[in-house]
Amino acid sequence: MKLTRIAKIGAIGAIAALALSACASNEGGAPDASADPSAPVLSGELAGGGSSAQEVAVQAWAAGFQTANPDVTVTYDPAGSGAGRESFQAGAFPYAGSDRAFTVEEIAAGPFDGCVEGTDIIELPAYISPIAVIFNIEGIDTLNMDAATIAGLFAGTITNWNDPAIAALNPDVTLPDLAVTPVHRADDSGTTENFTDYLAQAAPEVWTYEADGEWPIQSGEAAQGTSGVVAAVEGGQGTITYADASRAEGFGTVAVQIGEEFVPFSPEAAAAVVDLSPLEEGRTAGDLAIELDRTPDEAAYPIVLVTYSIACEEYVNADLAPLVKGFLNYVISPEGQDAAAAAAGSAPISDTQRESMQAAIDLIVVP
Repeated sequence: MKLTRIAKIGAIGAIAALALSACASNEGGAPDASADPSAPVLSGELAGGGSSAQEVAVQAWAAGFQTANPDVTVTYDPAGSGAGRESFQAGAFPYAGSDRAFTVEEIAAGPFDGCVEGTDIIELPAYISPIAVIFNIEGIDTLNMDAATIAGLFAGTITNWNDPAIAALNPDVTLPDLAVTPVHRADDSGTTENFTDYLAQAAPEVWTYEADGEWPIQSGEAAQGTSGVVAAVEGGQGTITYADASRAEGFGTVAVQIGEEFVPFSPEAAAAVVDLSPLEEGRTAGDLAIELDRTPDEAAYPIVLVTYSIACEEYVNADLAPLVKGFLNYVISPEGQDAAAAAAGSAPISDTQRESMQAAIDLIVVP
């Protein structure tokens, strides 16, 4: 994967700053507290970035972790999943958030400049959230849709809100004669990749494109990041987009047809899809990438976002390891998951998932 000039320049500055702050955390012979994130012995700055969908959860995790470790400052740049993965590869951030895991091919191609050569990365599906399909139509709070209808709205084959396909699924709703304005992400986005993966799996006869983090067609309106698409929908009438469910308040929302039921988004319905999906094959012990099944047989919400926390098993700058390990321990803890759920409406991971993630975090080498 090619690295932009910005990522390379950012890597130089960020590595230097992180090295200074992490070294400061080891002054005075402070014991390693990575196994106990509640022990306030860490200090320094932990910088990360990536997924904008994960931003609200990271804010909650940072607040809780910093309360337990008052000498630590956690910063996060929600520049998008693609930027986060690229910056992590460049060594700009020792921690990244991404709405998809690195592919096996991307990992093989490397390099990962912040990781010790020959060691692996870990990827934790620590944030599980529905992707809400939100719209702005005055007087309408919810609509029922099947996969083909959702795909048609975003593919441009359904262009008016009173289209017969929408009307047939919503016989009790008075639909306006109003043009549809679909809004999609302008940046390389894991949310886009998850959404287009749903469309490709559930409505291949309408959505004839592969899953992709970059919007694959010329249609509708483009906006930067989660905040951008939400603002675009809020500022228009007849607009529709896809966004992390934490940003759905105040908008009309879509309930998705599964079998004979229409399932609204909820943390519980999103978690059900994850529990039904296997891990991807060909991954290392700490790489917990999930192969999501978007066409479940039971009532689960299929447009789900699994956001990964990404780190090195061993760092070139070993002083970074205690901060990363301590932070990730808090992220997967019951307290951390509850904090994210309260702030972002995410689904707390199960005890089984936590056990697997703890084993992965334990692979991080702390000197």
